[in-house]
Amino acid sequence: MASLKDIKTRIGSTKKTKQITKAMEMVSAAKLNRAQSNAEAFQPYTDKIREVVSSIAAGTEDVSHPMLKEREQVKKTGYIVITSDRGLCGAYNSGLLRETMKLINERHKSTDEYGLIVIGRVGRDFFKKRNMPIFQEIIGLPDQPDYTDIKSIASTTVEMFDDELFDEVYIHYNHFVSAISQRVTESKLLPLTSIGEEAEASAPKLDYIYEPDAETILEQLLPHYAESLIFGALLDGKASEFGARMSAMRSATDNADSRIGELTLKYNRARQAAITQEINEIVGGAAAQS
Repeated sequence: MASLKDIKTRIGSTKKTKQITKAMEMVSAAKLNRAQSNAEAFQPYTDKIREVVSSIAAGTEDVSHPMLKEREQVKKTGYIVITSDRGLCGAYNSGLLRETMKLINERHKSTDEYGLIVIGRVGRDFFKKRNMPIFQEIIGLPDQPDYTDIKSIASTTVEMFDDELFDEVYIHYNHFVSAISQRVTESKLLPLTSIGEEAEASAPKLDYIYEPDAETILEQLLPHYAESLIFGALLDGKASEFGARMSAMRSATDNADSRIGELTLKYNRARQAAITQEINEIVGGAAAQS
């Protein structure tokens, strides 16, 4: 049975842990608000590029672009996986990595059929331990990233598709639903078939005037649009990360409160038992002398 001193020490250490988790919860809540604002502010920019590209593609029948067409044979698939650099965020990383591994194992028979582009230290370490092919990696991104922070990896990914190193590219990330809910999401980045489908399904809503020609405009806009999708997924993933960490730290704080209550009750009972024993010893000693 633990002594009073041991129980008191455990109560003290649990209270210190609670202070840490409570502080982390508050910090994550503040970062979440800003990350959510960044993600929401960037979305209209992506929507506008999609609108312009769809309008040009729909209004010009004789213009096409390799980024808009499915390739007849998919020899190699690229996966952009967005994880965090740190843990203590519940199932944010584990759920995403588990789903990614499941899809890779279902779709591919060997490592020659796919390649990984990893954002985040947790994902990088996970795939390295399993000797999986990592083509690019980026770690140490700030909590509120700028477009310039991922410009290199985004543009290189588009170049890999243009050079036919990859025949298709998917993004895996956690989509922000709410502060307590994140959904593992896979979206197809390349080819940009959604643009082509939108262009074929509907006439252009706006009549844009552009120069020098539609083909040149698409040549410039499509790679930039693909890069903006990567950045948008990163912002969404950051908001999900802070939401998951805030929820995890809140649960840890609640558990610490519960544990402190249990230990305090145990301490009071042990102290009461010790006092009762001392009284009995005193009474017994007095009785023996009389």
